[in-house]
Amino acid sequence: MKKLIGNGSLITRDPKNPWIQDGCVCIEDQMIVDVGERRALLAKYPDAQWLDARGGVVMPGFINAHHHIYSAFARGMSIKDHHPKNFGDILEGMWWRLDRLLTLEDCRCSAYATYLSCLRNGVTTVFDHHASYGATEGSLFEISAAAHELGIRTCLCYEVSDRNGPEAMRQAVRENEAFIKAAAADPSGMQRGMMGLHASFTLSDATLDDCAARTPAGAGFHIHVAEGLEDVYDSLKKYNKRIVNRLFDRKILGPKTLAIHCIHIDPQEIRILKDTDTMVVHNPESNMGNAVGCEPMPALMEKGILLGLGTDGYTSDMLESYKVANLIHKHHLGDPNAAWGEVPRMLFENNAAIANRFFERPLGKLKAGCSADVIVCDYDPLTPMDGSNCNSHILFGMSGGCVNTVIIDGKIRMQDRQIPGADEAEIMAKCREQARSLWRRING
Repeated sequence: MKKLIGNGSLITRDPKNPWIQDGCVCIEDQMIVDVGERRALLAKYPDAQWLDARGGVVMPGFINAHHHIYSAFARGMSIKDHHPKNFGDILEGMWWRLDRLLTLEDCRCSAYATYLSCLRNGVTTVFDHHASYGATEGSLFEISAAAHELGIRTCLCYEVSDRNGPEAMRQAVRENEAFIKAAAADPSGMQRGMMGLHASFTLSDATLDDCAARTPAGAGFHIHVAEGLEDVYDSLKKYNKRIVNRLFDRKILGPKTLAIHCIHIDPQEIRILKDTDTMVVHNPESNMGNAVGCEPMPALMEKGILLGLGTDGYTSDMLESYKVANLIHKHHLGDPNAAWGEVPRMLFENNAAIANRFFERPLGKLKAGCSADVIVCDYDPLTPMDGSNCNSHILFGMSGGCVNTVIIDGKIRMQDRQIPGADEAEIMAKCREQARSLWRRING
């Protein structure tokens, strides 16, 4: 049965038809089959199920190009005797300590909690980078099961690292291999896998070569690159080359590789990223919180690198990341004109282009032939709003909490802030119990 969702302003992200004041979207099965004026589509499809946007804003679902689901239970956590002075201290004293204690139940619960938060913030596709060295085997499948149940499109990987020894590294590689193959065989087309890599400074040449050799064709790599200066110094000291050069030599770069952060890179490295068609993901909140620096966004965009936007586990609200990205570059460059065009391009265009390298059905537009990933936001603009200024309205007037309805792959996954088929109270009670257990283990 067809669905019509309309009686609102449409932001289509289709350059040929970007804005429809009183618009409507027609969905059949997993696809958008028609977009147009409300009255015209109501007359054209009289038997369709009607979903009333009630004067809100209808747009494509958001895509998060880099998340850390496993970090969910760290919110508000205090670790005894942890007083970090730099990024390395943060990794060793908090994140690596946490991931070594995670169980499969922790992975499952953190996935449910995070994907529920994604739904509530209108995020319909998530690229996640996972680590749980306390329980590696089967961990991606626990996350996958939560995504399937809640209906969110997701691309998963496990963080391969040498930091816990050779056997732990091999288990991580095997987990990636197993999930990549399982996701590729899933007939729903809603999940994909990648070979996850931590960062250059925790990966030997032998490990990088092994990962490159064992990554199934088309899967690609998801790796942190030059996030902190420690990573750069390590590469120069051990290998006498900068990080991007090293990854190029080890055959890690390419059109299916997500290079996360890329803060401390030079012009030659930017050129290599461009020449290899490697994708980059900016995570402004995390960069500020970890005090690691500001990505050279203008140089990356000027070179035509496909630069997306993520949250790095800080939040599941992409509009929060949008707001911070808009500010960080103005502040960093001392230029109030910085980032006005580039940041919305990252979120609304480039994230979709990144996702479209992995998922078969086109994402990111309200257009016939695209996947039916549609959200409705409660937003009654104070000032005139149209296709020329809608990004500014989103930036200054909306947050993820404005989202009231989410459709993913043609299925209603949230309506009027209610998530059908999911007992949220029961899920969250279990998640809270598991979080308390993890905190006791960390500080026990």
